[in-house]
Amino acid sequence: MNTTNEQHDDHHGHGLAEDLARMDKMRVDRRRAIGLFAATGGSAIVLGCGDGGSSGSTVTVSTSSATATSTATATATATATATATATAGACTVPATETNGPYPADGTNTSSGLTSNALTASGVVRSDIRSSFVGTSTTVATGTLLTLTITVVDANNGCAPLAGYAVYIWHCDKDGKYSLYSLPNESYLRGVQVTDSNGQVTFTTIFPGCYSGRYPHIHFEVFSSLANATSGRSAVLISQLAMPATACAAVYAQSSYSSSVSAYNASSISSDNVFGDNTSAQMAVMTPAMTGSVSAGYAATTTIGIAT
Repeated sequence: MNTTNEQHDDHHGHGLAEDLARMDKMRVDRRRAIGLFAATGGSAIVLGCGDGGSSGSTVTVSTSSATATSTATATATATATATATATAGACTVPATETNGPYPADGTNTSSGLTSNALTASGVVRSDIRSSFVGTSTTVATGTLLTLTITVVDANNGCAPLAGYAVYIWHCDKDGKYSLYSLPNESYLRGVQVTDSNGQVTFTTIFPGCYSGRYPHIHFEVFSSLANATSGRSAVLISQLAMPATACAAVYAQSSYSSSVSAYNASSISSDNVFGDNTSAQMAVMTPAMTGSVSAGYAATTTIGIAT
């Protein structure tokens, strides 16, 4: 079991060599799938993503509407990003990523009060800054972040998906995770159910950065709240990358001083999770962000689900 924040998010109970082998296989499988699509001119791609810390589910993305685009350029763009885009410029399915070593979603064990926050009373909440398991009511401090995620059907004209459950979790300003490196805390974890617009909104803090990873937020999407009892039931497991401009501003504060050196040594291209994604995938996996350190930040993104 990994309990320190120094370890990479692709470590989850196996050796580094095994994890790297699995990630290499995922890259090869993904590229083979893209090559097969280009060779056959098919209207759909099926990607099987196997990872010890991810859902391992099959993702099917329809691209039949790409030929209906008004220009040849738009059609070419949709084809080039066929692994992710359902309709040209409309909605994108993020890359399936590892849930890492700190999910507290029932897929591994922790030294904390629970190994599955999804089944804990009080996990369904919009403000995830306070601990909610056990007796601790500690509130995580840091720069305010309001994150709105819109969940849509990538195979049905990007229609909003109401009633889906979204679980997010991330490290605190010092790069530590509740229930693992902080076993008596349970903050910065929570679940929301999408409304009629397919939206959920979380109030949290800007995550810190730790050695070996680019700043990020984990999330899992479930087809319903009733199914949100284990990460193994997720229809999508992925991560969000924090925009570089906001990272630079937030980490310039003394309260985030422990993130500075780790952030300066990190990048999207070299990250062991984000590094092999397409530009279309990273566009949706990097939320649009407005605001400031003093006023707080508001982040938004639209996540396509291949139903």
